[in-house]
Amino acid sequence: MAYIGSLDQGTSSTRFIVFDGAGKIVGQHQLEHTQFLPQAGWVEHDAAEIWKRTEDVIAGALKAARISGSDLVAIGITNQRETTVVWDKTTGAPLSHAIVWQDTRTSDFLNSLSETSKASITHKTGLAIAPYFSGSKMRWLIKNVPAVQDAINDGRALMGTVDSWLLWNLSGGPRGGVHFTDVTNASRTLLMNLETLQWDEELLKLFEIPRSVLPTIKSSSEIYAKTDPSGAFGSAVPISGIVGDQQAAMVGQACFERGESKTTYGTGNFALLNTGTEIVRSKNGLLTTVCFKFGEEPARYALEGSVAVTGSAIQWLRDQLQIISSAPDIEGLAKSVPDNGGVYFVPAFSGLFAPYWRNDARGVVVGLTRAATKAHLARAALEAICYQTRDVLDAMSADSGVKLPEMRVDGGITANALCMQMQSDIMGVDVVRPLVIETTALGAAYAAGLAVGFFKDVAELRSKWQEGRRWSAVKTSELATSGYVQWKKAIERTLNWVE
Repeated sequence: MAYIGSLDQGTSSTRFIVFDGAGKIVGQHQLEHTQFLPQAGWVEHDAAEIWKRTEDVIAGALKAARISGSDLVAIGITNQRETTVVWDKTTGAPLSHAIVWQDTRTSDFLNSLSETSKASITHKTGLAIAPYFSGSKMRWLIKNVPAVQDAINDGRALMGTVDSWLLWNLSGGPRGGVHFTDVTNASRTLLMNLETLQWDEELLKLFEIPRSVLPTIKSSSEIYAKTDPSGAFGSAVPISGIVGDQQAAMVGQACFERGESKTTYGTGNFALLNTGTEIVRSKNGLLTTVCFKFGEEPARYALEGSVAVTGSAIQWLRDQLQIISSAPDIEGLAKSVPDNGGVYFVPAFSGLFAPYWRNDARGVVVGLTRAATKAHLARAALEAICYQTRDVLDAMSADSGVKLPEMRVDGGITANALCMQMQSDIMGVDVVRPLVIETTALGAAYAAGLAVGFFKDVAELRSKWQEGRRWSAVKTSELATSGYVQWKKAIERTLNWVE
């Protein structure tokens, strides 16, 4: 029997999953990596640690599946998108910690840009002017890490998003690794032109980034290289799919047609709406991005709403406040009270993303009284996930003119039945979770399988989607009415905190 492997490199962990032809998981392994927080607003990863975790999870998943690397027909890569890595191509060593997508250190530079430059960036890339994206992170590394500038001068520097770092290492690293990325990841850098699907010379000049350090942009589904036989797989396996994590979830959810959408709940929250081959420019604070591009087919585009902090708010309750011992504990704690007790929590730890795009915002807990308990805060955290999602989906409906008939959801929080019921109540539509909830990893596997002919076409992939569970809105719930009004008041309290 043949299998497809999917390398899913996320913000908090890395995992490798082995799928069979039916999309069923036959083996997997997952490991967390260190979050470095050197000062307020800074978030970093050690790319060398991520690569070591990658090798470990590949070995662990193959062992769990009781197969060898030669049993894989292909592997796909999906990844945290905007996080930026720079390394020395002669030694293979990172030249600095990776700057994570949540990092806000480049806000001042972006604020200093002229209005003309900002308008040009937004029009060409479809993105907001925010430190979230990779371009300003790349510029910061060049300007502030002497080893990076030295390596550029010597022709040793390579730079890119995490997918390009993993592909380079998997395909041989200093012994001949390829330096490629795909259109979905490139579309998150502030450097790729949405219309040409290539690096834009004016934007490279604006951000002062030499073209020579960047990867070549490819489609999301083609054979880029084969794995180094001396590496973790022990054989030459085609690497044939690369899709940024949120776009990969669109593929895994079989959202191939215009008007189809999904919402992924992870470290952050991300809703995408497929707009087909049309580039739809948002008037309501959303992003325009590449959805996917399979081989020689035209690129498909999407509207995206990004929320910075959802699952990571629960991590904060676990790790910083220590009111829960594990993330799943939040459901029981939140269910121990009938409502939020008037407490609202806006986790704007690194500003607000869509549809507000306010770098000056910071997190708040409001409505506290002597009666408030940790259970009320836990419930408020779950409600915050759902309210932020409504903010994004309302903007999406306004841009597209289409009211979503239902929500397709995936990601870790969808295991929390209370949170999904709240989401349905707040949105007033059914929330549907697929049978296979690992849609991000599945999407990368699908992209890889299409490239090598393991899957015939998207129609075959669509036929594999199955409903797992559905939540329907309680019409009498006040979450969507008075609760949402209070949420909007809480949002106002977060603004203008950072001068």
